[in-house]
Amino acid sequence: MQVLETPPERFENLPGYSYQAHYINVAGQWDKSQGVDELLMHYVDFGYKDDPIILMLHGEPSWSYLYRHMIDYAVEAGFRVIAPDLIGFGKSHKYEEQEAYTYAHHLDWLNQFIDQLSLSNINLICQDWGGLLGLRILAERSELFSTCVAANTFLPTGDHHPGQDFLDWQQFSQSSPDFNIGKIIQRATHKDLIEEIVDAYNAPFPNERYKAGPRKFPMLVPISPDDPESNNNRLAWEKLKQFSKPFLTAFSDKDPITAGGEKVFQKLIPGCNKQNHALLKDGGHFLQEDVGEELIRLAIQFYKN
Repeated sequence: MQVLETPPERFENLPGYSYQAHYINVAGQWDKSQGVDELLMHYVDFGYKDDPIILMLHGEPSWSYLYRHMIDYAVEAGFRVIAPDLIGFGKSHKYEEQEAYTYAHHLDWLNQFIDQLSLSNINLICQDWGGLLGLRILAERSELFSTCVAANTFLPTGDHHPGQDFLDWQQFSQSSPDFNIGKIIQRATHKDLIEEIVDAYNAPFPNERYKAGPRKFPMLVPISPDDPESNNNRLAWEKLKQFSKPFLTAFSDKDPITAGGEKVFQKLIPGCNKQNHALLKDGGHFLQEDVGEELIRLAIQFYKN
């Protein structure tokens, strides 16, 4: 298996993103079986060490750059922010082969990240695949978490048809000759992004060799009942139905991908009871770009209660 590292000069002078780079080696048993002894996950660690932790998890096909406005605001409010780039994204290492990316491998890499940083009392905020991964870990290791904010995400079990739009997205991810990450972000954002921001989303991917992770993620979503991860997500839901710690949904009103998903969380998770759930106006799928300040204000108020 070939591991790639995006040249660091690709990340110079990105608007609004000048955080010190931190790295952890998350190579596990499978990686080492492929001859990969070093698999570096990049992360932002901003704020004072003893301040309460917010773990910000991005999804497909973004990276920690998505949270840049929210990171600064949270630190000013007295929190320490940890925002990793998933393997295959951002400044993290990237496998060149799509076969390296599985739901289980992503969970293993993220669990190793949490363990190596000894994270506990975590205030989680997760969006898109950040939820498919973060909510699985929260269900399995609820003792590590204090609260959760779920934003435009879901935990599918394959028991319902995913919709034609999603099936088209899967096909596009595999067949498009020009899988332009920045343009994908723009299409799923309500407001227009300036060219420099679109370029920042493209920065981790100098050419097609680097895009195996973003291309594979749509194919990893469990969309049929017999997908092995469908049953694992059902088991996670059974544990989430017992999760009584504070749980907030903060979805946006212009995301056709996850529309209505907040109602499932609110119905099934005890920690959602009597919370100030929000449907944020004029936010697309990547609501961090559209209504990021409103989202982090809401989250911080929730975390502090």
